[in-house]
Amino acid sequence: MPLHRTLTALFLLLAAACSRTSGVQTSASTEPLEAPAPVVQRKEQAQIDWSPERLEAGDAWVDCSADYRNGDGKPVLSLAYIDLRGTLQDCRATGLIRLRYKGKVTPSFAALAERVGKVAGDLGIGKRILDIDSGGGSVESAMRAGDAIGENDWTIWVRGDSVCHSACVLLLAAGDMRVVVGPVGVHRMIRVKSAATSRKELGEELRRLSDELRNYLERNGASIEVYDLMTTVPNRTLRILTDDELDKFGLSGANAVEDDLDRIRLARRCGVQFLQRRDSFRRAYEHQCVQPADAGNQDVADINACGLALRKQFGFPDATCPSESPMAELDGAVLAMPALTPPAETHQAGAENQQAKREDAVVTPAASAH
Repeated sequence: MPLHRTLTALFLLLAAACSRTSGVQTSASTEPLEAPAPVVQRKEQAQIDWSPERLEAGDAWVDCSADYRNGDGKPVLSLAYIDLRGTLQDCRATGLIRLRYKGKVTPSFAALAERVGKVAGDLGIGKRILDIDSGGGSVESAMRAGDAIGENDWTIWVRGDSVCHSACVLLLAAGDMRVVVGPVGVHRMIRVKSAATSRKELGEELRRLSDELRNYLERNGASIEVYDLMTTVPNRTLRILTDDELDKFGLSGANAVEDDLDRIRLARRCGVQFLQRRDSFRRAYEHQCVQPADAGNQDVADINACGLALRKQFGFPDATCPSESPMAELDGAVLAMPALTPPAETHQAGAENQQAKREDAVVTPAASAH
């Protein structure tokens, strides 16, 4: 057979095969179409390193209440698993922890965020508030802490007596809900401990960090304009963001990415009408509680009180979905106590396991079912 006829025959056979395959893929189905699963944009939290660590540039406290006017609670004296478990133990009764941190954003703060989220999950403490006061620090540490925050359902507060500057802004990007009263400021990032010896080397370092920063902001739903400010505003100055800019840049209120991830799940579990009421509440909350005429005299406690009173008008907390209701982080939600999974990385895992079991044994049913 001539070569051209052979090629023609092969072409026709391939075309027929493609046609048959296409027919199978596009055939009608009597089964209802499943809604596509939401695309999770958050970065999965890395395995926690439980090596010995101490807070070297700040102080932390843990309280089981959202009312900071009564104090900040117990100081965090150790980042070891068993010690953190003991510090957080009492919060099992309320289902809520408020982690107050004052200091720089450093690797030890990132370890704090990772470890407290892990221990809270092990104890069944479903609601977490990061009450932050920080002048900034390491961009890399802020992104590491932010990934832990994004995967562990944190609300973030910046109270009137606090600030959130420089790298701290990246923490706001990761929170599920952000209540901001104190000043939030940004400037150009700089690597003080850089090993670069030339402009070229420094440029390459910053380029790698810039790529990581852009990816971080995008997966957390923050505007790329934050990146622009962190690369253009001179380091010796500070650009304080307005309330409108915080909202525009995705650094205040409900996190848009988390909200998108929630919608399909909430519609199935709580119903479309629940979503509509939640959206209506959020619009009223933004107008009446976050941006009222006397906003200059408010602090986080006032915003919270306004929101808790307002949500009653919209039927929240919802009887069917109380833990999914707006501002549920202020109600607390005691989860089923999961089995203890002590960190495999620590050399004292066996001892921690035994101690944790003894702690579980003395928790009364009343304390577990508040």
